[in-house]
Amino acid sequence: MVLQIEDILIKTIDILRELGPIIIFLVIVIESIMPIIPVGVFITLNIIILGPVLGFIISWIATNLGCILSFYICRKGFSSYLYRKVKDRPKFNQIMDNISNMKLSHMVLYVAVPFTPAFMFNFACGLTKVPFQRFLIAILIGKISLIYFWGYIGTSLIESIKNPLILLEVIITVLLAYMVSLLVQKLID
Repeated sequence: MVLQIEDILIKTIDILRELGPIIIFLVIVIESIMPIIPVGVFITLNIIILGPVLGFIISWIATNLGCILSFYICRKGFSSYLYRKVKDRPKFNQIMDNISNMKLSHMVLYVAVPFTPAFMFNFACGLTKVPFQRFLIAILIGKISLIYFWGYIGTSLIESIKNPLILLEVIITVLLAYMVSLLVQKLID
């Protein structure tokens, strides 16, 4: 059974190497809009196939592009409709206002944590009045630690379980992303 799974993975990686990074790039973009399979799988494949540097860069660009597209789909397609439907619901409006007024540092922290549903964040920001600039800065900073996490953990899952220093590195990158967002927020305000 384990041998069959290993053979399937090797064949899949060989096929993806032949097709190039374009397919995985598109899958990551689409996954940011419609989460069918966890993005960590594709980031891991990207890093295995393309190497740690190119795989990281392509995964980061693709996930950011997907987040921007889902933000605009919600902003242009659904936000005015949603506001017409819920304008008389104070609880819902309060939630929308809380999201709209979320600090950049909180947004970055939300994006940087690997197990939060990114598509919901993209949709929520797109449906509310979050300024695009704040959303963009949050994903550009926060996705760095997310890509690092999935790339590093995905390619060395067994090693990371045995070596707690790897998990410590991931925690440090999340904290660094948060600190950078605090600095950027001070510059913007």
